[in-house]
Amino acid sequence: IVPACTYMATAVSVLAAGAIPIIVDIDDTITIDPKACEAAIGTRTKAVIPVHMWGLPCDMSAIMKVAKKHKLLVVEDACQGVGGAYKGRMLGTIGHAGAYSFNYYKNITAGEGGAFATNDKRVYERGSIMIDCFRFYWDGRDPYLEPFAANGARASEIAGAVLNVQLGRLPGLIKTMRAQKKRILAETADTGLTPIRANSLDWECGSNVMSTLPTAAQADAFAKKVGGTVTSKTGRHVYTEWDQVLGHKGAHHPALDPFNLKENKNCRKKYTKDMCAKSLDILSRTVFFGTKPLSNASAVSAVIKKVTKAAREVL
Repeated sequence: IVPACTYMATAVSVLAAGAIPIIVDIDDTITIDPKACEAAIGTRTKAVIPVHMWGLPCDMSAIMKVAKKHKLLVVEDACQGVGGAYKGRMLGTIGHAGAYSFNYYKNITAGEGGAFATNDKRVYERGSIMIDCFRFYWDGRDPYLEPFAANGARASEIAGAVLNVQLGRLPGLIKTMRAQKKRILAETADTGLTPIRANSLDWECGSNVMSTLPTAAQADAFAKKVGGTVTSKTGRHVYTEWDQVLGHKGAHHPALDPFNLKENKNCRKKYTKDMCAKSLDILSRTVFFGTKPLSNASAVSAVIKKVTKAAREVL
């Protein structure tokens, strides 16, 4: 199960594992709706991928409760949540495994690359083989671990060195962005804007400020005035733009396509562009703009002034 709002790579990763993605609605937190998640669980459902989009934590308490009840694995997509937390627990460490990204858009970056975390030794070993198909032989044979062929995704030592330096800077960056976001929210509270509902405001990354407006037209106008972005206009972050998924093109060859595998014959595979209408409505009315760790107090004041003026003109 994957949310209707996430980068297409989340759903593609499901296909890469030979499984079929089931797309469900988000709620007013712009993250996966736990109720929609539970409603979508079928007899063949194995896992759910909560995505901490734009640094916003999912409702992990509710997700873990649903997962425990239905015996599902939880794989957190914390690619945009590096350094953030949910009620004191670091994102990516709450479920059975978590994934991180270090491309240019993320909180820390090595240009490209990523990482995964788990507290399950067997998952760690299998994940290590996915990253380095020869690792099984370098580190000695595990009599309980069966090797398999994988494409490989080893990072370079140079990328590691860059990331190690940034790890030391990360707590300060997150602290600054959280403080900026809280200040902006506090000083624009009387403008009539409706901030999105936060699952863990005190612990999130704080990298983006989001408000949901009454109509899509007002959202468009507000975004233009503040230099923000309407969430429905973020391309492959909206399920309607996942061409490979909606078009059942799950691999480079039909024989390897999960949509064609006999094991998936009875899986749900029907997708339509209006299947998550609730999500499309929320996304069309929600605007976000980023915080900036290097901004000083006067720069944040200028942002607050711009947001206040825009809200008065649009609402």
